[in-house]
Amino acid sequence: MMSAASLRKQNGVHYTPQILSDFVAKEIVARLNKSKKEKLSIFDPAVGDGKLLVSLIKEMNRLDINNLEVSGMDIDENAINIAKKRIQTELKNKKARLSIENFLKIIKTNTPIKYDVVISNPPYVRTQVLGADRARELAKDFHLGGKVDLYQVFILGIAKILKDDGIVGLIVSNKFMTTKTGSYIRKLIPQEFEILHVWDLGDTRIFPEAAVLPAVLLLRKKHFGHRVESLPKFTSIYSTDKLEEGKRTRSVISALSEEGIVETESNQKFLVRNGYLDIKQGGVWKIVTDDSKRWAETIKNNTWATFSDIGKIRVGIKTTADKIFIRNNWDELLEEKQPELLRPLMTQEQARRFKPIEIKKESKILYPHSFEKGERVVVNLECFPKSKKYLFEHKKALQSRKYLTDAGRKWYEIWVPQNPDAWEKPKVVFRDIVEKPVFWIDLNGKLIHGNCYWFMSEKRNSIDLLWLATAIGNSSFIEFFYDLMFHNKLYSKRRRFMSQYVSSFPIPDPSKKISKKIVQLAKEIYRNLKSSDSDVTNLVNKLDGLVWKAVGLSPEEVGW
Repeated sequence: MMSAASLRKQNGVHYTPQILSDFVAKEIVARLNKSKKEKLSIFDPAVGDGKLLVSLIKEMNRLDINNLEVSGMDIDENAINIAKKRIQTELKNKKARLSIENFLKIIKTNTPIKYDVVISNPPYVRTQVLGADRARELAKDFHLGGKVDLYQVFILGIAKILKDDGIVGLIVSNKFMTTKTGSYIRKLIPQEFEILHVWDLGDTRIFPEAAVLPAVLLLRKKHFGHRVESLPKFTSIYSTDKLEEGKRTRSVISALSEEGIVETESNQKFLVRNGYLDIKQGGVWKIVTDDSKRWAETIKNNTWATFSDIGKIRVGIKTTADKIFIRNNWDELLEEKQPELLRPLMTQEQARRFKPIEIKKESKILYPHSFEKGERVVVNLECFPKSKKYLFEHKKALQSRKYLTDAGRKWYEIWVPQNPDAWEKPKVVFRDIVEKPVFWIDLNGKLIHGNCYWFMSEKRNSIDLLWLATAIGNSSFIEFFYDLMFHNKLYSKRRRFMSQYVSSFPIPDPSKKISKKIVQLAKEIYRNLKSSDSDVTNLVNKLDGLVWKAVGLSPEEVGW
């Protein structure tokens, strides 16, 4: 039987720490326009153990706001019972209306009651966990596009039950602010709400057990004639390894009111930034300050093209049956059993800046696709008897990939193949999730595994552009650029070098002397890089300085 903790995790439930629920409550109450005597209806659509409502009631009582109607609902009966006891202690003679109900079903089937204040930490459940059918149903009911996360549906549901000028404080995943799949909800939020303040709590681990990085949204419900008085405020806090001492503060929450390097009583060090939220239609939500605007403009003025102008960024091969298609011990098979369709494969095991690591037992992939008359086609196995025999030995396992045959494809195909026409061409390869960027050049005609991304020069047939891109990609400047433009970090300071971000990385004019020097140095690093990065430390440092200069900035100027 699944434990209560496991059930909560499966359903995306992470109860709110007291310090965070108190913070959200205070921020909500500080924005109320109502007088103390007016009746206030407050509501939590995913009440859980009741901490958020308790914090809100306490903060209102502290300010002598006690004419309250308190409501909440949750699908967890045990949680509701705990919440009732907690909330009733604060309300004394009044009663809260707490019910065991599904908020999303209520707003779908009924004319919803509207509230003055909503506070919530809605469940975070991804499409993969929801299931395709449930995700499609929710997308249809709430007119959502792209992949559906449950907390995003809650945001739209809350828009339906909030009174005009009502305030909502939400604790959500920060993922939607920067990812491609979050663009739809990024467009909808400003249509429904005035965004008052966003706090990106980054990798603070304020939810110790949660894998997602949290954010707090403070929103006011728009109505006809609603006027937005000021730009939305944005605060971000992320761990840092910068050496300078920071201002001492009690906790992560108290650090949010500071600026720059901050150290907590638990000796955690964070970088806190305060500015305004840059909202473009569906664009990435990011912090904007006077400095960041100036830096972005300087980079733009020194940008000749972007990585996507060199060539389309592609993910590597995804077989969905790696154990069958990919091995590093094919030579252990008898020669008469070794498939004819083997090709050399580059994997993240060989990842290193500029030049891949040489390993003794490199992987090879059985690749059942070829290139004919300008198109990728699946091979005829009758022409490759040893490959046919090997694949038929694994036919049962390969046929279990029903999604492949349902798509009208042959059972022995690779799910996401690579165009064979690109095999022999030089290409730039890079890792996805890393603390620091890792870009390298493949000059040996290898296929690329799905745990890496890659691109080749397509629109402009020049390998020097690949060297230039590799140098830019490996620079400390690109770390700064990533944080300036996207700031989508995971725990342990790791960044996600996804195609949507890397596509917009800047390329300086390749005809300029400094760009040509960068290309020459990148090639020299490649030639001299042997077994250790220390072989080329001086060259790398020199190259790094040239990249900063090429984009019109310096690390000292931006505090990097």
